[in-house]
Amino acid sequence: MILGVLIVTFVAQITVVNGSSMENTLHDGDRLIIEKISPRIGNIKRGDIVTIDDPEKLNEFTRPIIKRVIGVEGDHVQISEGKVFVNGEELIEGYINGETTLEVDERYSDVEVEDGCIYVLGDNRLPYMSQDSRTLGTESLKYVTGKALLRFFPFNSFSLF
Repeated sequence: MILGVLIVTFVAQITVVNGSSMENTLHDGDRLIIEKISPRIGNIKRGDIVTIDDPEKLNEFTRPIIKRVIGVEGDHVQISEGKVFVNGEELIEGYINGETTLEVDERYSDVEVEDGCIYVLGDNRLPYMSQDSRTLGTESLKYVTGKALLRFFPFNSFSLF
């Protein structure tokens, strides 16, 4: 039993996706294995799908959230004319739901990602479908609780990330 607790606390855990903010990549009810080592050793990079549990910005009913890392510390992230730019280059995002990324809060549409932080977006970019860095600002790496490793359910959608 102690070994099980240690694994869930420090190595990996099963997470159920709640909501549609990551569609078309993840769907409500998908079961994932989230590994917890990468955030501890500073191995979070652009494109990773991470879980975030930020008690300062999220209420107990919406925590944790799962999002895609768009910018890492030192990056300049800009949302303009429906497109996302990182360090001046447009991101090609074949995984998003919708064709544009709307600015939600002007304060977070043109930012430099601070040291120890990341900029995250949900893959569902339809209006008001994702609570992410467009409304929350950058997220501290101290609140990143894990990185998606694989989806194991539904079985016909098994995939590694």
